[in-house]
Amino acid sequence: MRIDLVVHIVAGAAGIISGFIALYVVKGATVHRRSGMVFVYAMLTMSIIGAGMAAFRNVAPAANFPAGIFTAYLVITGMATVSPPAFWSRRMDIGLMLLGLAFALTNLGFGVATVAGVFGQRWMRFPFFVFGTVGLLAAIGDIRMLRSGLLRGAPRLARHLWRMCFALFIAAGSFFLGQAKVIPKPIRIIPLLAIPVVAVLVTMLYWLWRIRVRRSFARIVQISAPEPV
Repeated sequence: MRIDLVVHIVAGAAGIISGFIALYVVKGATVHRRSGMVFVYAMLTMSIIGAGMAAFRNVAPAANFPAGIFTAYLVITGMATVSPPAFWSRRMDIGLMLLGLAFALTNLGFGVATVAGVFGQRWMRFPFFVFGTVGLLAAIGDIRMLRSGLLRGAPRLARHLWRMCFALFIAAGSFFLGQAKVIPKPIRIIPLLAIPVVAVLVTMLYWLWRIRVRRSFARIVQISAPEPV
């Protein structure tokens, strides 16, 4: 087995495990911060290597390359939201905003092309439009943050939360559904494999409701600079 594939698989497994730990422990506490940092490093490794394999080894590049880059974008912007500002942060934010916008427009363009029947298979239009819409919303969020300055309170927590959760959703979906063939046959039941994927979205929506609508910060400890792993 190729070394890049081994690293991709190991990093993906570490990212999914640490992501679920961070998702269900007390937010901002030590376990959350430490598992969150493992998630960041693992997801960046997995997504960048995955994008590289898609581009240079021709592994479904139209879908996997943008997905890998977008996952890295979500993790970086989600982490930057709760990190201390640095002198280069605005330039980084502008560059990442342009990256998110490019991802969104690319996926929406692919979606239109699949509807017209000039690109890919017709079933691909749904993920293209979904990811294009999410990317567009993320880019709009970047523009709003650049205009308003440093986020605080509920908007800051919500931005961090949904970007990290959606990155975990991509990783979980890629493994439990996209690589279902590696799951032992007795438990290779699609509704069963979909449970952890759906659980990420449900938990994300619950916490967004808690933070943005109910304004409840129970089980959330102060989120500060990340601790070293």
